[in-house]
Amino acid sequence: MRLRSIELNLSGAAAAADFLINIWGLAPAETGADGTRYLRGSGPFPYLVALTEADGPSIRCTTFVSDEANIAGIATRARAAGWPVQDTVSTDPGGGQGILVQLPEGEVFRLLHGVADAAPIEGRDLPVKLTHVVMNAKDAEATASAAEQVLGFRVSDRTKGMVFVRCNNSHHSVAFARAGHSSLNHIAFEMDDLDAVMRGIGRLRDSGLVPAWGPGRHGPGDNAFAYFVAPFGAVVEFSTAVEIVPDDYHVGAPEDWTWPKNRIDQWGISDKDVAALAAAERNFRYRPLAA
Repeated sequence: MRLRSIELNLSGAAAAADFLINIWGLAPAETGADGTRYLRGSGPFPYLVALTEADGPSIRCTTFVSDEANIAGIATRARAAGWPVQDTVSTDPGGGQGILVQLPEGEVFRLLHGVADAAPIEGRDLPVKLTHVVMNAKDAEATASAAEQVLGFRVSDRTKGMVFVRCNNSHHSVAFARAGHSSLNHIAFEMDDLDAVMRGIGRLRDSGLVPAWGPGRHGPGDNAFAYFVAPFGAVVEFSTAVEIVPDDYHVGAPEDWTWPKNRIDQWGISDKDVAALAAAERNFRYRPLAA
């Protein structure tokens, strides 16, 4: 299974698309009949972010691609667990069909098979793909356990702040933050390398935006990062080189991920604007599946 895209509703979709294309570095893919703006990276996915004009911010879904048999098994387990499940046919670029499934705290995952890839495009500062999406949870342990049991995901690491979960051999494609509420925490974009991350930071500084945290290097996943609060209210991250882990990867515990005093990542060179990040991490809530 692979994380493909995130689909957002928001007021001011045109301005958000302008930021993500002209400053953040995504490329326009196409505009749907309903005005939804699809933005892509350099890799083979037809788009990474969909922006639909709405009265306010919400998450339509987070999309993963897999094979038909795996998705059928997930649908069976989700229905047995009492989760809302809907069959769906995608009208987004790439097409495909599958299910929409709502997790216990309201997170909606869309699982598609039969999705068409797109030809990769050139651009050294284009994000390649989404590397992970982190979601705030009232009960991160229960949500991660549900993802393991029903979706077939696997916990990779636990820290004081998060439970990191993988759906393939990348250390994490999703994570659940121990936030006490349910919402989008942040969206992380995979860059080609560390230089591309640093050029991205410089490009945003040229536009008057400074990192809310970073540059730095995380412990779990070992990825370099830089976080920004986007003008449309979401937290977005430049990232690169998330660790590839074996099937028998040792699941880390919070005590395995501790830092010296006043340090919150491996490098310890950047401050963190906790207040700005915490406020932005509440902006995008989940839109429940229609009954």
